[in-house]
Amino acid sequence: MPTASLPDSPTLRTVPAPSLAPSRSARHGAALRAAAQDLDRRRLLTLGGAAAALAFATNLPVAGAAQAAGFDARRLREDPFTLGVASGDPHPSSVLLWTRLAPRPFEPDSGLPAQRITVEWELARDERFRRVVRRGREIAHPEFHHSVHVQVDGLDADRVYYYRFRAGQFTSPAGRTRTTPRQGARTRELALAAVSCQAYHDGYFTAYRHLADEDVDVVLHLGDYLYEYAVNGAGGARNYTDRVLPAVFNRETTTLEDYRLRYGLYKSDPDLIAAHAAHPFVVTWDDHETENNYAGDQPENDVDPEEFLLRRAFAYRAYWENQPLRLPQRPTGPDMRLYRRLHWGDLAQFDILDTRQYRSDQAYGDGWKTPGPESEDPARTMTGGAQERWLLDGWRTSRARWNVVPQQVTFSERRNATGSAYKLSMDSWDGYPASRERLLAGAEQAGVDHLMVLTGDVHVGYGFDIKRDFADRGSRTVGTELVATSIASGKDGADRPANWETYHAANPHLKFYNGRRGYLTVRLGEESARADFRTVSAVTVPGAPLTTAGSFVTERRSPGLKPA
Repeated sequence: MPTASLPDSPTLRTVPAPSLAPSRSARHGAALRAAAQDLDRRRLLTLGGAAAALAFATNLPVAGAAQAAGFDARRLREDPFTLGVASGDPHPSSVLLWTRLAPRPFEPDSGLPAQRITVEWELARDERFRRVVRRGREIAHPEFHHSVHVQVDGLDADRVYYYRFRAGQFTSPAGRTRTTPRQGARTRELALAAVSCQAYHDGYFTAYRHLADEDVDVVLHLGDYLYEYAVNGAGGARNYTDRVLPAVFNRETTTLEDYRLRYGLYKSDPDLIAAHAAHPFVVTWDDHETENNYAGDQPENDVDPEEFLLRRAFAYRAYWENQPLRLPQRPTGPDMRLYRRLHWGDLAQFDILDTRQYRSDQAYGDGWKTPGPESEDPARTMTGGAQERWLLDGWRTSRARWNVVPQQVTFSERRNATGSAYKLSMDSWDGYPASRERLLAGAEQAGVDHLMVLTGDVHVGYGFDIKRDFADRGSRTVGTELVATSIASGKDGADRPANWETYHAANPHLKFYNGRRGYLTVRLGEESARADFRTVSAVTVPGAPLTTAGSFVTERRSPGLKPA
């Protein structure tokens, strides 16, 4: 694990100091200690009981792991690169490279001893690695499940690079990544893709195979990278007939071992491997990486909050181990600073949000409810105070042509019926309208003339005009929300879900609605952007073809979606 700090770069302004107040961190640490003692007495932990839990509370390795002896990589007899390679969070002068050694990813130890392993890496200008510009070695530590995060500095801006890893006699597949243009540099175009919600048990990741062939600069993952639900031996809706998945997957994830194994299952998917190798990813989570619809410290299920914080610590640690994230994103116990800022020349500023870790508990017990005083309480927050101030401050200083907000849950109002008897989703921004209003007012005060929100979560593709006041049907349009459908969650879906007509009638600012699986591509130009909703006909069988379900354009100074 590299120990170098994040370089002083304007591209990804990740504040090194935690955004959490000391009282919150101290409270979480105390809660973890209490939970660890209780769980250890009940013998529910599989990773060293209270000692392991206390280690997570302070972000220290489990006793003895830091002093683990080295393992000679030349002794490896099986390919350790079964999970492929990835890159993420590009800067003008650096890239972040990832892999994890896992000869047997369906086993708790991934087929490796609890020892340090040296991994070699190299970065080149060409895919045949004839012009290598950087190379080095990194340690794969057992306490981080032999994951490797390499930050390569001193690179040229706005350039494509190729990378690979070696361990003993084995060489990983090659990956393709890139640096960003320098902040403020004239940039005419950016092509991005947005993806979300990849429930392995609901179908094949066929959309990722198509995405691997797309000509995009970066992929934004908007959450639900994995699901905590059990996966049976047939892989659920995949209905395998040529293999049987181990029984370790046929249970809900609750321990660190569970989450690590589940990432081994998901990241072994060849289509996901192909997409990661083809493009750098910028990732953020939603709920299922931990537990469905959790809110801050509050679990969905009826368990003690202290016990949930321990589960959250396990989930966050496994998430970081398995994603191409930089060192400032490494979690401390159940806390992880995931919101961060990315610039793409003078064209775009990306403010990547975390709408799960800091939010108020859902109003009225969650679900679709009639809005009222509880949901409309001004004190309710989706982002927490620190993240909200960070976002508004970032807009005030932004000089980008496009301000893009990759985040998780539906931002625009979404009524489920016409007339006055409608209900709203308490898990979306509709359940936090005061929080949404503060952001819209802040964007207006900052002079943001086109807000673009990218969303996941709901397993459908939406295109919304963002209204300054959703209660006023004649209110002006201040931005665009583009919702990426799921990769697999929800199984095959339908072009027109059963509520298609109702949603359009109840929400006139809804310009597009499709229920198939797939992804979203957006091409940002200096004055306009084009969005293409790309879908596949099925995910319960492999190899479905790709089609474009809808295409729209929006102008920077005249927001609103129009058919392309």
